[in-house]
Amino acid sequence: MHSVNELFGSMVFNESVMQSRLPKDTYKSLKKTLHTGVPLDLSIANVIATVMKEWAIEKGATHYTHWFQPMTGITAEKHDSFITPADDGAVIMEFSGKELIKGEPDASSFPSGGLRATFEARGYTAWDPTSYAFIKGKTLCIPTAFCSYGGEALDKKTPLLRSMEALSKQALRILRLFGRDDVKRVYTTVGAEQEYFLIDEKLYKRRKDLIYTGRTLFGAKPPKGQELEDHYFGTIKPRVKAFMAELDEELWKLGILAKTEHNEAAPAQHELAPIYTTTNIATDHNQLTMELMKKIASRHGLVCLLHEKPFAGVNGSGKHNNWSMCTDTGYNLLEPGKSPYENAQFLLFLCAVIKAVDEYQDLLRLSVASAGNDYRLGGNEAPPAIVSMFLGDELTEILEAIESKSSYSKREKVEMQIGVDVLPHFPKDTTDRNRTSPFAFTGNKFEFRMPGSTFSIAGPNMVLNTIVAEELSQFADLLEQASDFTAALNKLIRRTIREHKRIIFNGNNYTDEWVEEAERRGLLNLRTTPEALPLFAAEKNVRLFAKHCIFTETEIRSRMEILLDNYIKTIQIESLTMVELVKKEILPAIIAYTRELSAAALDKRSLSAEIDISVELDTVRRLSSLAACIKTDAEKLESALVEVRTHPTAVEQASFCRATVFVAMQELRTVVDEAETLVSAKHWPFPTYGELLYGI
Repeated sequence: MHSVNELFGSMVFNESVMQSRLPKDTYKSLKKTLHTGVPLDLSIANVIATVMKEWAIEKGATHYTHWFQPMTGITAEKHDSFITPADDGAVIMEFSGKELIKGEPDASSFPSGGLRATFEARGYTAWDPTSYAFIKGKTLCIPTAFCSYGGEALDKKTPLLRSMEALSKQALRILRLFGRDDVKRVYTTVGAEQEYFLIDEKLYKRRKDLIYTGRTLFGAKPPKGQELEDHYFGTIKPRVKAFMAELDEELWKLGILAKTEHNEAAPAQHELAPIYTTTNIATDHNQLTMELMKKIASRHGLVCLLHEKPFAGVNGSGKHNNWSMCTDTGYNLLEPGKSPYENAQFLLFLCAVIKAVDEYQDLLRLSVASAGNDYRLGGNEAPPAIVSMFLGDELTEILEAIESKSSYSKREKVEMQIGVDVLPHFPKDTTDRNRTSPFAFTGNKFEFRMPGSTFSIAGPNMVLNTIVAEELSQFADLLEQASDFTAALNKLIRRTIREHKRIIFNGNNYTDEWVEEAERRGLLNLRTTPEALPLFAAEKNVRLFAKHCIFTETEIRSRMEILLDNYIKTIQIESLTMVELVKKEILPAIIAYTRELSAAALDKRSLSAEIDISVELDTVRRLSSLAACIKTDAEKLESALVEVRTHPTAVEQASFCRATVFVAMQELRTVVDEAETLVSAKHWPFPTYGELLYGI
């Protein structure tokens, strides 16, 4: 049994391994690339490749792959062995710097939103040296970016890396104004909490809806759901604990900082939370975490469900994205600080985030838009679709005092000057957390609670980085030209608070009153994916991404098409699955049960005309009526599906799916779920909610 210290990072080609194995000059060059972004010379890459290959072979690896993140939402890999033929008919194990730096997977079958035609197959993967290579099974995995033959980004990593660079560039401009010449780079950091469900694998295999779509399309509410709140933080069942223990070990081997695990609010729901790391690495780690969750669950006779809403009527699953900004000297820019000078710097960065969230509500909302997340947002376990910020009462009062040039008197009378002297007394947690807020300040970071559990966090963080970079850019443009920095800074902070305070809301985001109040404030309420996604190509957003070299307009439109197409296909797959289940399993089960009831009633009546058969007859009548409704509703759903493709654009098709197909799905589900409550357990064709949620 290895200790955690021995396990941690044992399958990662990290800086410790590099330092011990690489020649000093090579390591120095690589470290410069890692920490400053300087391109790596091919001769250096050749040395690194040789050492990396030798290390991987020692660990049992026989193949290598460029591990990348296409627009499918999952990772992709093409495995090549290290073998190269030798003159004597044997083989040698080789791996060059060119193979390390660049790969060439077929790009034609990945989603491209029109960027690539089917016959145009060439695509490139490029090594991302800022994310460490690792071994998975017997394969050396090299994290890479993925682009087309023409250079367009076809993945989620490339724009994320671009956004991190953009934010660092603009943050450094601000820090220079505060005399922070020691800082060479600013990183965004993320800790992504991952929620998920575990169910018994044998039960899962009897639910085609779970197999095809990841969620239950039918299911009557069980007698007990999460009403008693007894699952939340409850004792972890031995079978689940065994899964968690193995998951921890496998994650630790890959250098993933798995820290906290517990039961979540819904039965069969759990959460894993890591310690934060740089956004790029956190994104890679979260993709690996989801992959390993599924793989390891199977070893324990379980299935891990990552869908945002696998069960109606109980909490869905999200991915809480804890985001902050840190310097390469180790200072968190969202830490209030212990001196007046640090306070002013904190306030400026805080104001940049406030302004960014207010001005780009649409981008934050569409960054978490999907068919699955539409089922979750607005429920009692997730924030609503309205983007707002929680700052807590004390920090909000401080901002109000600054805006009005008044004294802040909660602790002591202090005049609000540039130093904001009260802030050294501002502890991290002066108010309770607000779990209903989409974007909450939690002491020295923001918790973005809207991403769904299946999401790659690359998209939401790319948006966050870019919009904050834009506001820092605007602030720097103004302050760099100021003749009186202190006066200009005071004025800028005050104006930003005044113009963007509408986005700050510390109350209950679940109430109808907040929906009305948000509308009065002019905040967006983009309830569904078809409402949100078209705003990706809004003129202001195209300008934003072009300015910071994140996306071209062509790349934006291609991504919008991919996301819309994914939404449409998801709704279609769910609908077709519903129709198949109705025709092949549900209606036959109802018919068989009504036949059995009818036969039982006739048998009883044959014994005596006095015997009461009203229960059988009433049940038969009701089920026959429901069966007729189910047949009609299924035909209505089929007709709606045919009509989808009659609409000319992806936006119109997605809107029709939401307005018509989705409604037909809900109508069909309602009658099927009622029928489930009347049909005997012997006849009902698949496991019930009670069995699934309490089957472990």
